[in-house]
This record gives sequence, structure tokens and C-alpha cells, in this order.
Amino acid sequence: MANFLRVDGGAPLVGDIEVRGAKNLVSKAMVAALLAEDRCRLRGVPEISDVKIVSGLLELHGVKIDSTDRDGELLLDPTNVEQAHVADIDAHAGTSRVPVLLCGPLLHRLGEAFIPDLGGCRIGDRPINYHLDVLRQFGADVQKRPEGLRLTAPNGLNGTRIQLPYPSVGATEQVLLTAVRANGVTELRNAAVEPEILDLIAVLQKMGAIISVETDRVIRIEGVDRLGGYDHLAIPDRIEAGSWACAALATKGDIYVRGAQQQAMMPFLNVFRKIGGAFDIDDEGIRFWHAGDTLQSLVLETDVHPGFMTDWQQPLVVALTQTTGLSIVHETVYENRLGFTEALAEMGAVIQLYRECLGGSPCRFGRANFRHSAVISGPTPLRGAEITVPDLRGGFSYLIAALAAEGQSTVHGIDLIYRGYERFSDKLDALGAHYEVGGPKVA
Repeated sequence: MANFLRVDGGAPLVGDIEVRGAKNLVSKAMVAALLAEDRCRLRGVPEISDVKIVSGLLELHGVKIDSTDRDGELLLDPTNVEQAHVADIDAHAGTSRVPVLLCGPLLHRLGEAFIPDLGGCRIGDRPINYHLDVLRQFGADVQKRPEGLRLTAPNGLNGTRIQLPYPSVGATEQVLLTAVRANGVTELRNAAVEPEILDLIAVLQKMGAIISVETDRVIRIEGVDRLGGYDHLAIPDRIEAGSWACAALATKGDIYVRGAQQQAMMPFLNVFRKIGGAFDIDDEGIRFWHAGDTLQSLVLETDVHPGFMTDWQQPLVVALTQTTGLSIVHETVYENRLGFTEALAEMGAVIQLYRECLGGSPCRFGRANFRHSAVISGPTPLRGAEITVPDLRGGFSYLIAALAAEGQSTVHGIDLIYRGYERFSDKLDALGAHYEVGGPKVA
């Protein structure tokens, strides 16, 4: 039976919580340890299931991982890296994309890499071919086997010039993790430049890599022969911080998010202020609250950094149901990310999806028949309902909706939320939420 939360909504969330290292950095910094010839120390690691998945995959490949007495600290010892069985990788990875990111480091360390045949559907609309194309450009040979894919590099991995068709975060990570030990210079154009990417570059530079981030999304990497360990404090999770900020707005609450940092959240903070949310920044974090005034609708377009990130969109849409007037959201990063609004409509929200590019510039989905624009009419009171979590960010958005709604809601499939939101039950307790957990216990 799926795990679920039974939520009694309608009360403001008020209190103090903390966010730690970004999910989208921590797992990649852990993978980077495969490239090292010395021990690595990663701090600020959140207690989320994705960290457990990556830890299991690294341990399958001979990396020793120890937690210290300090909460949120991992020690990774990659001195005895070895090849793992494909079946074991598949069993540990589930739907995670991490096995693809292991390929470059494993080719450098072992001369070969095996990954399960993930296919496009296993990782949603983020197909594996981007990664394989990148690896081939470095000189990798990809052979399809019944059990998965075998990669080798008969002539070694060599620096190359790569032009991404879209500034994909995953493809940029793949290039960085492969190019740092490749022979010669790699030039990556149309790269992703998210804060988590820059933090991964900082990790690699600590290890001995030579990487320069130039103008117009160009990253240059000079390959080196050896990489040492690192000691790194992960950048805070701006997605989680924004999610709790939206929860404060939707429930008319007041939440201090300890660890939230202004610089990485500037696009979000601008939108939060335009709607009518209030925030106050200090050296320890950011306080977000509903100032009591009428919230204003707006037109919003998601984009790669430095635009408004797609992972903020779903929790924000819940808050937009409480604004006055018509809001337009144009999703340009993931074509199917607005599907989660169907459950919000069942809770009383008035949301219409469109195939056209509304309220912004034409995007790559404009002629592809995807419903990637939403018009939200508000304010509409939300009412309790029985809903099922569709994905990580959509799941937390449903939780926000349930907390904002009048009456009782049952949110099924909450185990997905544990992938990216650390100890969220404890945080709900700290904020005064009224709920109970059902189903088998989640580790």
C-alpha cells in the first residue's frame, strides 16, 4: 500500500525550518568522488532518498562511504573503485539518472562502464541520448547488450568541442565529469549555468580541475592527469526554500527558512514580491510571509538559469490560485510539467491548459502539441480531496494545496517527496501542520 498523509488544511503554517545542501548538487558531487584518488568530504548533505540511492551505487563500485558524528557529513573513499554488475546497478538505481553520470568517471578509472538500458521512458522526458551523444564525442564506444549498455574508450577520452542543442543541466554535468580527465581541452557551448552547476565546478576545481566559465554559456575545461579529494560544503537547496515560501503564501502563513540564500533565489524573490508576498533576508536565512494584503496575478515564463526555474513553478501555481485575476504560466523547460494541475482543479482551482505559447516568447514546444501554458483564475478557495503524487515537485505542491484547503485531504504516494525534501514530516510539525501519516514507514 502506498504511503499517504491525511491532512487537515486551512490553518496557516508558522515557524522556523532549515534547508541543507541542494539535491541537484549533492548527488553530482558524490559522483565526482569517483574521479578522485584521495578521500573526499562532503558537508551539508540532506537526509533524502536520492542520497541513499547514490550512496548504494557508489558502494557497488567499491567506494567506501562513512557518515561522521557530524549530522549531514559524508566521507567518501574512492581508492578501490571496481566495476559493478549491471543487475545490481539496475536494482539500486530504480528510475534515477545517476548511472548515466557514472560513465565518464568509470571510463577514466576502469576503462569501461556498464549501465542498465534506461531508455527514454525510465527517466520521463529527459532521454539518455543527450548523455550518450556527449560521451561519443569524447571518444566513447557504446555497445548495446541484452542486459544494458557497455561503454569503452579504445583510444581514451579526448577533449572536444560540444554545442548543446539546449542548455541541459544533465548534459552539462556529463561534460564536466568527463572532460576534467580527458586529454586536451574541451569547449562546451550553450551550457547550463545553474548555481548547482557552478557549485559542481567549484568541487572539481578543489580536486585539481582547470575549468573556466566564460560569457554566453561557454565553459572551457583543460584535462588533467590526476584529481585529488575535496572538502566541500554544498550550496543550499533553493528549490526546497522556494517550495516552503510558496507554502507560506498559500496558507497565509509565516515561515523562516534557515539556510536559504538570496543570490541563488533572486528570480524567485522578484516573482514572490510581485504577487504580494513579503520576505526579509538576514545572514542566516530568509523569512517568507503573507502580508495580509490581496495577492496579485501575474504573467510568468519558466526558463533555464538565470530565468525562473521550472522546479519553482509547481508550488507557485498553488499560490497563484489564491491571487486576484488571471495568471498565465508558460512552461518552457519540461513539456508535460503542467499535468499536475488536474488534481488542483478537483480541489476547486480554476486552471485551463493550452498548447499555445501564452504570455511569453515562442518556445520549442509551441508546435509540438504539448499543453504547456496555463491560465489560472483566482482567487478560488481550495477544498480537501483525495490525490496521488505524480512526481517529486508536483507531490510537494499537492501537499501545499492540501495544507491550504478547507477540510481534509488524503495525499497518496508521499514516498516520492522524500527524494528531495529532507525530514519534511518534522518540518510540518515545526510549522504547526495538522496531519497524520498512513501506510508503511518510510526510512
